[in-house]
Amino acid sequence: MHDIKERLSILWIFVFLNYLYADVLALWALLGSSPAETPHLGQAALAGAAVLMEIPMAMILASRLLPLRANRWANIIAGSLETLINGFLTFIPPLVGWGRPPALPEYLLFATIETICTVAIVWQAWNWPAAKAAVAPKPVIGHAAAGFSS
Repeated sequence: MHDIKERLSILWIFVFLNYLYADVLALWALLGSSPAETPHLGQAALAGAAVLMEIPMAMILASRLLPLRANRWANIIAGSLETLINGFLTFIPPLVGWGRPPALPEYLLFATIETICTVAIVWQAWNWPAAKAAVAPKPVIGHAAAGFSS
């Protein structure tokens, strides 16, 4: 698996499946709760959650189909956004005492894996050798093609 596009796409599949399974487990845990203990999300929260789940789904395709430069930046931006939001929503509230922390240790396990994976996506995209070469400025002076000779 030497193709970076394939590697990024597979990482996005992996992170998406972790998001999905963590949410399925959380829903199963909520089924056993009383209605008073079950959180009720408004339309804006549900729409936000839909957008956050759509990003990794779209990046599975985008990682394979986008041209080099756009692909690199899309992975850096999407991976950074997912990392910051997932990391903030999972780890910050329990540390500062906001609301009720996730009660499920398996949810924290999934969130840690998801965060590590999206950091790996950003790292891979940032260090994409061919993308760096395609974006790097090339000096014109001293090249015979530019009409200059040394």
